[in-house]
Amino acid sequence: MAKHALVFLADGFEEVEAITPIDYLRRAGIEVTTCSVGASVAGGQVVKGSHGIVVQADRSLAVLEPLKAADWDAALLPGGIPGAPNLAASEAVSALLRDMALAGKLVCAICASPAVVLFPLGLLKGRRFTCYPGMETEVKEALWSEERVVVDGNLITSRGAGTAADWAIAIISKLVDEGTANAIAAKVVLN
Repeated sequence: MAKHALVFLADGFEEVEAITPIDYLRRAGIEVTTCSVGASVAGGQVVKGSHGIVVQADRSLAVLEPLKAADWDAALLPGGIPGAPNLAASEAVSALLRDMALAGKLVCAICASPAVVLFPLGLLKGRRFTCYPGMETEVKEALWSEERVVVDGNLITSRGAGTAADWAIAIISKLVDEGTANAIAAKVVLN
């Protein structure tokens, strides 16, 4: 049975951190749904990234509400400014992340999102994580690492745009299997 991943896109998201995992996860046979959060253009599905790239999301958050953790195997949170703060401002996103964490589903965040989105929800407490350099000073009661990607149970965090491919491969490894992840990495000449 195919796995289902939900990628949240809020205005100001970091494009590489969103598009790279969407592409790699789909190559691995994972059903990926992109979901706009707070977008105000074209029915709320068009989202503008932090570098001006415009993306048409598959759905808008309004269409997906109420979100249910049981419907997803993973939630992905790209970083970017103001993308990460825009995600953090959404009560629907916060509620889903809490429910997914409690259900043992994958919660995946990169760049600013571990510190800006996950930390305020208490999802990093006592956990190993990484984030964009310097953002770790905002996080208390968690174990920061300089690793490119940190996997701590159902939590997968990464540093930034330059680590997006590694982050995607780690997510595939957990959602599908390591062999599939390695095959995708080889196919895109990651290593």
